[in-house]
Amino acid sequence: MPTGDMSSSPSMTSTLPGLLAIVLYLLASFLLLTRLMRGQPDASCQRSPIMMLGLAAIFIHGSVLYPAIHTANGLNLGIFYAASLVAFTAAALLLLATFVEPVENLGIPVFSVAAICIGLTMIFKTPYIVTNAMSWQLDSHILSSLLAYSILGLAVMQALLLAIQDSHLRNREPGGFIRALPPLQTMETLLFQMIATGFVLLTLALVTGTLFLEDIFAQHLVHKTTLSIVAWIVFAILLWGRWRYGWRGRIAIRWTIGGFIFLMLAYFGSKFVLELVIGN
Repeated sequence: MPTGDMSSSPSMTSTLPGLLAIVLYLLASFLLLTRLMRGQPDASCQRSPIMMLGLAAIFIHGSVLYPAIHTANGLNLGIFYAASLVAFTAAALLLLATFVEPVENLGIPVFSVAAICIGLTMIFKTPYIVTNAMSWQLDSHILSSLLAYSILGLAVMQALLLAIQDSHLRNREPGGFIRALPPLQTMETLLFQMIATGFVLLTLALVTGTLFLEDIFAQHLVHKTTLSIVAWIVFAILLWGRWRYGWRGRIAIRWTIGGFIFLMLAYFGSKFVLELVIGN
């Protein structure tokens, strides 16, 4: 892994666009939550003014995030900028997914998290230059890692929504917002589609890291690498259990959450310690 350079880096180019993106994200999230609590079924993404708000927020988010991350000195992937990038990617992937799958309600947590991440980049300035000379090898590793984190992040939010739905149905409380959700079987199918896609991308991230980084078990990377492998094993077992034993429901939810926790500790946990605790 290239050595980090704690040199200065530009923050969000303008406060006003960032604030506008936050407002649009939170408004879209609030409107989705309101519709869900009223038990209204999902509408088509093409005709949904709520998702158009999300699209506008994503566009503004990207326009202010790109110059903050892609600097003349290299990539600025400080912990808050990296979190904002993952949130941006997750929101964009969610918007694309709504064209083909009933996942619109995931915008409630995804848009809210994206708004929080923008706010953090505006408040905390923790530049961290990953490399001074980009290469396609490093690009492929970063891209596959970013997509894996984003899709598996969507999966864990889907798992949490599934847990709420499962709890209401077990308690024989199918009314309220539960009526607005797809059937439980559809929700589980969507969950495993996300996990399978994220697992493939996580595998690609580990492979490219092994091939293109000098030593993925170097002292500053050993925790990240080890926890990423543990997360990979958790998701592999979950997919195998689904295929072999038909795992579903609470078992699937617990394994999904567990795997995601290891994955987030792998990247953001190590960055938190290095950048905010040690200050290295």
